[in-house]
Formats: sequence, C-alpha cells, structure tokens
Amino acid sequence: MAERIFIGVAWPYANGPLHLGHIAGAYLPADIFARYHRLKGNEVLMVSGSDQHGAPITISAEREGKEPQELVNRYHSQFLDCWQKLGISFDLFTTTGTSNHTRVVHDIFLTLLDKGYIYKGSMPLPYCPNCRRFLPDRYVEGTCPYCHFPRARGDQCEECNKLLNPSDLIDPGCLICGTRPQIMDSEHLFFSLSSFAEQLRSWAEEQTQWRPNVLSMTNRYLNEGLRDRAITRDLEWGLTVPVPGFEKKRIYVWFEAVIGYLSASKEWAQSIGQSEKWRDFWQGDAKTYYFIGKDNIIFHTIIWPAMLIGYGGLNLPHDVPANEFLTLEGRQFSKSRNWAVWLPDFLERYDPDPLRYLLSAAMPETSDADFSWREFARRNNDELVATYGNLVHRVLTFAFGNFDGCVPARGEFDARDNSLLVRAEATLGLVDELLSRCRFREAMRAAMSLAQESNRYLEEKAPWKRIGEDRDGCATSIGAVLGAISCLKTILCPFLPFSSQKLHRLLGFAGRAEDGGWSFQVPPSGQKLMPPQPLFTKLDDDRVAEETLRLRANIAGYL
Repeated sequence: MAERIFIGVAWPYANGPLHLGHIAGAYLPADIFARYHRLKGNEVLMVSGSDQHGAPITISAEREGKEPQELVNRYHSQFLDCWQKLGISFDLFTTTGTSNHTRVVHDIFLTLLDKGYIYKGSMPLPYCPNCRRFLPDRYVEGTCPYCHFPRARGDQCEECNKLLNPSDLIDPGCLICGTRPQIMDSEHLFFSLSSFAEQLRSWAEEQTQWRPNVLSMTNRYLNEGLRDRAITRDLEWGLTVPVPGFEKKRIYVWFEAVIGYLSASKEWAQSIGQSEKWRDFWQGDAKTYYFIGKDNIIFHTIIWPAMLIGYGGLNLPHDVPANEFLTLEGRQFSKSRNWAVWLPDFLERYDPDPLRYLLSAAMPETSDADFSWREFARRNNDELVATYGNLVHRVLTFAFGNFDGCVPARGEFDARDNSLLVRAEATLGLVDELLSRCRFREAMRAAMSLAQESNRYLEEKAPWKRIGEDRDGCATSIGAVLGAISCLKTILCPFLPFSSQKLHRLLGFAGRAEDGGWSFQVPPSGQKLMPPQPLFTKLDDDRVAEETLRLRANIAGYL
C-alpha cells in the first residue's frame, strides 16, 4: 500500500552561494530519499526555501552596502539554478518572504500566545554604544565558554554546537565595529519551551529509528533542562510581531524558519489548486522526515516538536536523519573564510552525477567525511568510470556491434547466468531496505558491489573470445548482463538521475527511467539499442592540480 512521505529540507540563508558541505549535509540525501519513494509509488512532498530573514542576511547586506531584499533575490535565483543543474527535485522551493508564510507564522504565533505558551519578559541584551543599537545574537562574537572556540556566535557555537546567549560569551565584541557591547534590558516575548519537557522526553524515547547522533544530542539537551527562549528580536528586517507594543521588533528567525515547512506545504497545495491537500502530509498516517545538518538537530527534535505539540493537530517528526559535517581537506567549510568549493562554480565545470556519486559513497551519516579534489578524481576514475561506466560501455558496445544494434536473442540461462540475476534481484531488495532507513552510503556500496559482480561475470563469460565459435552462448551471456545493468539503472536512479536516464535511452527504453518503478527487467530480445556513449568522463591529474591551486588561492586571498 502506498505511503505518504513528507520531506522537509533545511532552509539555506540567502546570503551567499551554496557549497558542497550544504549538499552533503542535507540536500543530496533528501533528494535521494524523495526519488526513491517516488520510484516505490509513494506520494511524496519535498519542500524547502530560501531563509531570507535574520542576522546573516543583514550582516551580509551591510557588508556589501545593499538592501537585504536585493541580496535575497540574487541568491534565491542562484539556488533555483543550482537545484535544476544538480537534479535536486523539490516539489516547491520558496522563500520566507511570501505573504502566505507570514500568515502561517502569525497563526502559529497567536495560537501559542492564546494557549499561554508565549509570554512577555525582559532579557539582558548586548547594546553597541558605537553603533547605537541592540545587537542581534549573530552580531556578537566571542569565545565559547564551553569549548573556548574564539569565534563563537552569540546564538550558537559552530565548533561544539552549544546553543548560546550573547551574555554567555567570553570577551564579546560587536561584529560590525568590534566594540565591546553593554548589556541592557529589553522587553521581549518568550516561548515556554520548558512546559514541554516531559512530553518531549516521552516522545523522544519512542523514536528508535533515529540515528545515534540525533538521539544523543536530543537526550543531552533534555537532561540539561530546557530553558524558555526569546522569540522576538530588536530588528528592522524580518516578520512583524502581531502583538500591540512590539511594532519595532521582529519575530526571531529560529522560531519563524521552522514554520516554513508548514507554510511551504500550504503554498504548494494552493499552487496545484487543492488548498487543503497539505493536510495529507501533516495529519493522519503520513511520515515526516527532516533532512538537516547536525548543527540544527535541536531545532528539529526539541524546539519544532514543542511548537507542534503546543499548536496541536499536526504530525511530529518521524525521523530527523541529520548528517555530520563534510570537511574540505581536513578543515571545516567556512563561508566567512572563503574555504569552500562553491556549488555554482563546480557545476560550471563538471557534470552533476560524479559529485552526487562521491557525496553518496562518502556521505557523513555517522561521522564527518572529507572532500578533496584528489579523492574526487580517484572515486570518479577508479569507481564510477572503471567499475560502473566501463561495464556499461563494454557490454553495449559489444552488443551493438555484434548483434545489429539490438538486444540479442538469448537462449536458456545457465546456473551462472541465473546467479547474476538472482544477485541483481537481491541487491534491489537490499537497497530498498537500506534506503527506507536513510542508509545511503551502504546502499551505494551495495549497488557498486553488484557492478563489481557483473564485471566478474563478464570476465568469466568473455563473450569477445567466444563470439566466433558460440554466438548463441554469447547472446545469452549478454542478455544476462544487460539484465544486471538494467537493475543497476533502477537502483542508481535516485543517486545518479542524469546518467540513469542516459542509460535508459541507450538500452532502448522509451520515456523516463523512473517510469518502471522500483523494479527491473531484462531488456527484451530485439529491442533496438542506441549507439553506445560513455556514461562518465575520466579526470586527469592536471585537473586535480588546477582545482587545488584554485582552492588555495581563495583562502590566500582571504588571509
């Protein structure tokens, strides 16, 4: 029976280009998962959007001397272009700047207020006497009191992921001018997160499907005790606060952005002319998944669930398959230090599937993984090209050249032929089970193991040696290995959609590779093959050297 699957993906700040760390952390695994479930015949809704509010936007805008909206428009357009080129198949990628989003946020805000979960209070906030304004959390930097990272932000330390307040920092300074801020009281509205501690603990204990890192971090915060959190800030850029007396304040972005999953679902429903369709994915037996990086776990396993419980009537997260970090040559990706491989630059020079392959094969699911240009070239050449691409090209070239450009008429399969197809069927089932549990790296390993087995089969059968004396036997061997290749096309379709579609056409199938669902067939005898073309391109050492020099030049320019 078909399932309903909701997939919410982290909302990137529209203050700069995406880098490969973002893709490995949230967007690629979410897309693989969505494509897999669509192949299974399940009803999928995958949404996200550009987060256009909050201090990261205004900081970048001030540095560039531009209005925040100008920055948002530029990067939102760039994000959409990247999704199309990389094959990230959102059902809707919107922004937090829509009137629909404002309505949904205000509805949740006022409902929680009416139920007593939002209250007024004062809090000490940093005030810069030089800039003459209260500073949002991200406008304050200092030393983390927990891990002593010297450039911790006033909202969270990106080194140890502790949630912070600006007053927690050691030696804080204004991000704009460097002046040490004064601490002054300011009236704000608070979300009573502590009211949900026991409900959240009971709920979290039931989530046996969560990854160990998600469970560990969630339990750690619950055990430390939940603190109420301010949900307004002294800002001019952001969503208005629908409460008299708070006209000069704005809703804090951490509270507003997670509501985007719901507002995007409602916007999607309106866009297809079924305004209540969103309920299919937020109520009843639908399963909700949130794909994020590990620095956002708490917002999706504690804060957002608390908001949903307080609001009432909406599904809590079924799974939060948060990835660890992708590092770059052993160092953390950093926008501010220009230490990154920027996605728009990458997609200008390379095809998308080799990147999708590398990040799938080395996905940081349980521990940090590292990207280097040398490893990218090695994986591309030794695995994608040599193991999978050459298998496909050798078989299709042989079949096309020796059997009049068609799938050959085969005889009865022998035990070895059948063992290959049994292995293909078993791999399809194994990958099915792994993908259903968001174990993408293992699933890719299983797929490549089938490619390796197909290569061994081909070497054993050696049809190029037997074609003159046993044409019928060669035809049967080619038929069997074409069946394994057809299976690989299906298995790899969620991972490598562009090359899977290309292979689909080369095998002589019409339509889309996804049309056959999560199954495979041995291409029928007589089916017309397309002239063979390589699926992938080998990368030489000069490309590695060129890219490494470019990367070093970027950070040298920053320093």
